[in-house]
Amino acid sequence: MRAIQIDRFGTPDVLDLVEVPQPELGPGEVLIRTVATSINPVDDKTREGAIGEGTPPLPMRLGWDLAGTVVDGGDSGLGTGERVIAMSHQLSSGRGTWADLVALPAQAVAAAPQAVSLVEAATLPLPGLTALQTLDWLAVSAGQRLLIAGAAGAVRGLALQIARARGVRVDALVSRDAQIAFARDHGADFVTSDREGFEDRGYDAVFDTFGAFLTEAVADGGRYASIATQAGPVPDLSSRGVRTTVNQVREDGTGLSELTKLVDCGSLQLRTHSVFGLHEIHAAHERFLGGGLVGKIVVTF
Repeated sequence: MRAIQIDRFGTPDVLDLVEVPQPELGPGEVLIRTVATSINPVDDKTREGAIGEGTPPLPMRLGWDLAGTVVDGGDSGLGTGERVIAMSHQLSSGRGTWADLVALPAQAVAAAPQAVSLVEAATLPLPGLTALQTLDWLAVSAGQRLLIAGAAGAVRGLALQIARARGVRVDALVSRDAQIAFARDHGADFVTSDREGFEDRGYDAVFDTFGAFLTEAVADGGRYASIATQAGPVPDLSSRGVRTTVNQVREDGTGLSELTKLVDCGSLQLRTHSVFGLHEIHAAHERFLGGGLVGKIVVTF
């Protein structure tokens, strides 16, 4: 079967389309035929060798997102041909999803949304789970106030929509004025590119996606979550009773099922910028590196 693999770190040229053995199904696993995947920032950093300690050994198969059909459901209850989505924590498990066939733990797999194609669904798993799990940690509920720092990227855009579906009042900081319309259209009450434009200590929670560290925006006794691991830990706010974390995404089929329901009921809109075939993997990565994306880069099999 085909897979995208690297045997050294570097530019997109190190991505090789190779033939590898078909995976064997282990206990509690599901074998999935890949229809589509997508490119995430972590894939780019891994390819470059920027992750450092904790990177799986070379040669390495990349990929976190997966949308496809079940080939063998094992004892999971999933039937052959069923449409599914999954996220593999490639850095910790070494199980990259950029392959024709992928074997994953059943608890990492969920039924795919019915309202969108599998190509569109491939944009959901990693950013969707990152947004959902961070919002769950922040524990914001209907009527409370949330500030999302960086509300126009993949994770930020999904977090904004999920929070609004829960009845949370959301304000947003974006990196440039061109992103203001997107945040407003997806439910933000107040949007600005001026980081000084937020009242001090007015928010029950802050969801920081890029290391903005708007610590004065969170109310005493609130919560502050960052997903910008490269920016380091959130400053200690315990003197104000503020709990802080740098959240790391985890495999979560139950969470994917919740996201699927939000897509199918129309509360969560997915964004695809462009679609490339597997043989165009170099061009797909070059487009990803070009920036200015209004959705995710999808790769089809």
